[in-house]
Amino acid sequence: MYKNLKIVAAVTTLMMVFVQIGGALVTKTGSAEGCGQSWPLCHGKLIPTDWPIETIIELAHRGVSGIAIILVGVLSYMVLKVIPHKRETKFLVALSIGFILAQALIGAAAVMWGQNDFILAAHFGISLISFAAVLLLTLLIFEVDTKFEAEIMAFGPFLRYNTIFLTIYIYLVVYSGALVRHTESSLACLSWPHCQPGQFWAMDFYQWVQMGHRALAGIVVIWIFIIMLHAIRHYSRYRVIRNGWILAFILVLLQATTGMLSVFTLVNIFIALLHALFITLLFGLLCYFIMLLSRAK
Repeated sequence: MYKNLKIVAAVTTLMMVFVQIGGALVTKTGSAEGCGQSWPLCHGKLIPTDWPIETIIELAHRGVSGIAIILVGVLSYMVLKVIPHKRETKFLVALSIGFILAQALIGAAAVMWGQNDFILAAHFGISLISFAAVLLLTLLIFEVDTKFEAEIMAFGPFLRYNTIFLTIYIYLVVYSGALVRHTESSLACLSWPHCQPGQFWAMDFYQWVQMGHRALAGIVVIWIFIIMLHAIRHYSRYRVIRNGWILAFILVLLQATTGMLSVFTLVNIFIALLHALFITLLFGLLCYFIMLLSRAK
């Protein structure tokens, strides 16, 4: 049973990554209306007559999301049977199910009735929480917390509070990035780090959305760099903390690099998907840090 649980957990986590990337692909390619205003049908049919690329992408994302919902349900049932004694289990199960259903409902509502850009921007963030919950469940199943002896760790207030506030702040930065996509502001500024040649800052709404996201993201890079230095200096005895924050800094550098390359490549689709992938992994890592903090002294 436990071996099967590990397999289901690993597959579900991978599927949740595909959901994140698929959602970004739908937005970047403008495929949200690939099935018209029909849901769960496509153009009012179970199998559409025409198959343009937008329809294929939208159907693929719906299919992956549907499989993910089933897997999350199966994983949740198995987890509650096998490791109900772990204190985070029920909470993470509730987060996983609640947020993946909320994600699906917002997606369906956007197809059938349309939504404004600010509500649609929350879609990625909601799925991000669901991914993080599934990831933490998977780490519990594989007993990663036990392997790193999280219960005997001791953290000072600097690392504890900065980890919590950084995670909340990054969630807001993710929302601003999703807003860039949904307001079609990705190419509002064609230079980097300034907006346009001879124009340092924003002049209209779309440029404000783009430059605002850049400014918020820049703070994240500096913030994680400071925490990494603190972790290396004061927590070298905890390998998971030292190496974890080094990994976090690498991920945020990759995130910033792909953001910059998105401008220079005029939003190349592969660069854009990597941009979504790196922030997904970074947010999951930060949520893992918070779980370690909750278990530590």
